[in-house]
Amino acid sequence: MTASNKISETADQADKTLKETEKSLRELVERTEKVLQEGFEVLRAQTRTYADTAGEKLDVAQKYVVERVQERPLGSAAAALGLGVLIGFILSSGRDR
Repeated sequence: MTASNKISETADQADKTLKETEKSLRELVERTEKVLQEGFEVLRAQTRTYADTAGEKLDVAQKYVVERVQERPLGSAAAALGLGVLIGFILSSGRDR
């Protein structure tokens, strides 16, 4: 076998190996994309469920607060005023420094 034939044979083998590697990488990328897409779909579904649950709990809390305010409007107004004054003192104390 001549040197030219050996070089040609080696080049053919390298080309074959390169094509096989390229094919393997392409398959790996496709599998990875599929797994990521499935994961994102699961995450999206869970996020919707959590958002719906949070929305329902917020509605329940809002109804509770409205009912308590309607039961005791003066007490609620006094509590809101006291809380507002407290927050005002806290915020204004940071400005004196």
